[in-house]
Amino acid sequence: MENYVYTKDELNSMGNFKIYDKSSSEAAFLLGGIGTGNISLGARGELRDMEIFNTPAKGVDPPFTFFSIWTKEQGKTSKTRVLESKINPPYTRPNGLNPSTMSGLPRFETSTLKGEYPMSWVTLNDDILPVEVILEAFTPFIPLNPDDSGIPVAIFKYKVKNKTKKPVDVSIAGSIPNIIGFNGFDILGIPKPDYFKNNTNEFIQENNLCGVFMSSDLPSDHLKYGNMSLVTTNPNTTTKPNWYKGTWFDCIHDFWDDFSEDGKLSYESNLPYESPTYSWLSVGSVSAYDTLEAGEEKEFKFMLTWYFPNRINDWYQDRSSAWYKICSKDPQTTQNYYGKQFKSSWHAAKYTVKNYDRLYNDTIKFHKSLFESTLPDYVIDAAASNITVIRSTTCFRLESGKFFGWEGSHATEGSCPGNCTHVWNYENTLAFLFPSLERDMRTTDFNVETDENGKMSYRQKRIFGYAFDYHPAADGQLGTIIQLYRDWKLSGDTEFLKSLWDNAKKALDFAFTYWDSDCDYVLDNQQHNTYDIEFYGPNSLTNSMFYGALKAATEIAKTLGDINSADKYEKALKLGAERMDYMLFNGEYYIQNIDDVNKYKYQYGKGCLSDQVFGQLQAHVAGLGYILPEDHIKKAIYSVFQYNFKTDFSNHHNVQRTYVLNDEKGLLLCSWPNGGRPKLPFIYSDEVWTGIEYQVAAHLIFEGFIEEGLTLVKSTRERHDGIRRNPWNEVECGNHYVRSMASWNLVLALSGYKYDLVKGEIEFNPVINQENFKCFFSCGIAWGTFSQKLNNNTCKYDYKINVLYGSLEGITIKANGVNI
Repeated sequence: MENYVYTKDELNSMGNFKIYDKSSSEAAFLLGGIGTGNISLGARGELRDMEIFNTPAKGVDPPFTFFSIWTKEQGKTSKTRVLESKINPPYTRPNGLNPSTMSGLPRFETSTLKGEYPMSWVTLNDDILPVEVILEAFTPFIPLNPDDSGIPVAIFKYKVKNKTKKPVDVSIAGSIPNIIGFNGFDILGIPKPDYFKNNTNEFIQENNLCGVFMSSDLPSDHLKYGNMSLVTTNPNTTTKPNWYKGTWFDCIHDFWDDFSEDGKLSYESNLPYESPTYSWLSVGSVSAYDTLEAGEEKEFKFMLTWYFPNRINDWYQDRSSAWYKICSKDPQTTQNYYGKQFKSSWHAAKYTVKNYDRLYNDTIKFHKSLFESTLPDYVIDAAASNITVIRSTTCFRLESGKFFGWEGSHATEGSCPGNCTHVWNYENTLAFLFPSLERDMRTTDFNVETDENGKMSYRQKRIFGYAFDYHPAADGQLGTIIQLYRDWKLSGDTEFLKSLWDNAKKALDFAFTYWDSDCDYVLDNQQHNTYDIEFYGPNSLTNSMFYGALKAATEIAKTLGDINSADKYEKALKLGAERMDYMLFNGEYYIQNIDDVNKYKYQYGKGCLSDQVFGQLQAHVAGLGYILPEDHIKKAIYSVFQYNFKTDFSNHHNVQRTYVLNDEKGLLLCSWPNGGRPKLPFIYSDEVWTGIEYQVAAHLIFEGFIEEGLTLVKSTRERHDGIRRNPWNEVECGNHYVRSMASWNLVLALSGYKYDLVKGEIEFNPVINQENFKCFFSCGIAWGTFSQKLNNNTCKYDYKINVLYGSLEGITIKANGVNI
C-alpha cells in the first residue's frame, strides 16, 4: 500500500525522542516501584500526583513539596529559586494561588522534560543564575527482578554546572510535609487532620545517609499507618526537620528567608512560639551544599522513600465501600509486598543507598538497550511509556508475593477489579519483563478462579474468599490458555505447566459445552467479551481465541503425553477453523453470523471489527503459527486498517466515550463499509482504544504490512503529546489502562523474536533495518540486546548477542534461520 499519511522518513525516524517543554501541562512521569504507589514529575520539574497511600490520587498535589536552589557567585549577591520553571496559566482561583504551592516564589525561566522510561531528565534554564541545572529522576527498574523494581523510592539527582569563570557556592534543599494519615484536603488546600496523630519529624544521620524521618503515633495495624523519609548522601548538609509552626504564612516565610540568607538551614527557627493555625502539619527540609569551581559540575542526590504497608486484603481499599455492605463482608488487613521487604522508609533508603551502584547500572543497562535500538523512535516510546502501568496504582502486590491488577485507575480507587481476563489478554509487557509475576497470574486463573466444571471467573473473587464469582468471558477464558502456553515457552518451566494443566483442560473443555450449542466446534452461544456485552452467534473474535487455545492445548498435551486430549483438540481445531472460515469470511474480512442483527442489542453483524482475528495475533506472539488460512488472515487485518483507520475525526459521529476528536488520527473499533450497521451496535463501537490500535499494528507487521502498522503506532503516540494527553498514561476505562501494554507486541513483531525455552532456543528475524539492526530482547532467564549488521566484504550478516542480565548458557540462538 502507498502510504499517504506519513512519509517514509517519518515512519523510519530513529532517535528523535520527544522533549516536552514547560507548556506540556499534561506530561507527568511516574516514579515509584511495582506495587508501591507513585509520585509524578511534571514538565516544569514540579512534583505532583501523590499516589503513595495505596489508592489512586491524580490531582492530589501535596503542599510544600518542592526542591529549591541557592547560588552565590564569588563577588556577587546570592540568588534563590524553586527548582521548577514558571507556573503556567490559568491563574484564576477563588482565593488566588494557594500559598502551599509556593506560587509566588521565583522560579527558572524555562524547562524541558525528557522521559525515556524508566529514566527522566528535567533541564532548567535561567540566564540570571550562574549555574545550569539538570535533574535526573528515576526509580530502579530491572527486568526479571521484580523485588528490586518494587522499591518505594523516587531518586532525584540534580546535576549543577558552574557556567561562570568564578567559584559559585551552591545549596539545594528538598522539602516535604509529614502527611501520614492523609485523608484529603480542606477548602484551603491543607491536609485534613482526621488521622494525623502526633505526626513527628526526626533528623537521622547514619553513615553516609542523613535526612528527615517522618512518622506518627497511628497504631501499626491502622490502614493509614506508615512513615516517610527525605534523605541525601551528600557529605555537606544542613537540616530543618520541623518548619516553624505559626499562623498565616509564617512557616514558608521562615523557611525561605532562612535558606535565602546563606543556603544553609537552621535546625530550629528563632521565631517565638505561638499557637499555630495548622498544628498538625509538620514540614521538614534537608539541604546539601558545595562549592563549584569555574566550569565544574557536581551532583546533589536526594531520595524520597515511603512505607505505607497496610492495605485491605481485597480490591477496594475503603472499608465503608458500598461493595462490602452489599457483600456483607468485613474486609481484613494484609500488607503490601514491599512491607515484607522493608521495615520502614528509612530501611528502604538504606537498602537503596547500599545497593545504589548495582540498581542504577542495571536500570541504565535496560534503558540503553531499549532506547538505543534501531526500532522507530515512536515504537520504542509506545513500548516503554506503557511499562508505567505495571508500576502505577493499577497494579498491586501482596505480602504473599501474589500480583494483581485492575483494568485501570479511577480518581480514588481502581477501575474494574479482578485481573480481568478479557483485558489482561492484550498485554505482553509484564509477561516479557517480569514473567514470574505473569506466571503467578496464570496460577490464580486456573488453580483458584476455575471451578470443577471449568468455568473461570473473569474477574477474580475467590482469591479473596468470596463464595460467588463472575460469569465467564469467552475471549478472556480462552486467552488464558494461549497465555499459559506462552508463559511455559518463555520460562521453559514444565513443572509450572504440569501444576496447572488439569484445570487448564477443564477451562478449555468448558467451551465445548457452554459456548458451542451444536457441537460443530464453532462457538455460537451467548459470549461475554471485552466490550462488556454478549455476542450471539458465530464471530471470529471469540472463535479465533478458541482456535488459538486449541492449538496451544494440542501442543501442551502432546508434550505431557496426554494423547487423548491432544487428538481431541487437534480435531476440533481442524474442523472448527475450516467451518468458521467458510461461515464468516466474506472475501475481505470476517463478520458475525447472525440472522437478525437487531434481535439482540449490541451486535456488529456485517461490520469490520478491529479485534476480529485477535486470536491469530496471540498465536503469532506465542509461536503457534497460523490457526486460520494465511491469505484470509492477511486480507482481514489489512481490511481493518483500510476501513477503520481515520485520518480526521472532525465529521465522525460518536455518542459514546470520546478518546479521539477533531483532526486527530485513530483506529475505530468497528466500521460498516458494506452497510448493515445495527440500530444499536455494541456499546464501544465508535470509540478508539490505544490497546486495540497496538494489537492491530503488531498484527499488521506480523503479516507483512509494516508501513500500515507503523502508521497506527505513530498516530497513537502523536495524540499523547504532553499537551492534549499524558505520554505516560494511556487512558481507556481509567488511567494507566492495562490494554495499552499491547504495545510490547510491536517489539516482538519488528524483531521477529521467537522463543522456546522448553527446547532451549531463541530466534530473531528482523523485518526492518535488516542491514543494521539492534533491539532489546528478554525471556524468562535473561535479557539483553541482539544486533545484526551487513558485512560489505562478505555480503553476510555479522551477529551479536549481548546478555546484560541473567545467562543464556546452553541456549541455542538463531537469526534468520541460522545458528549464531
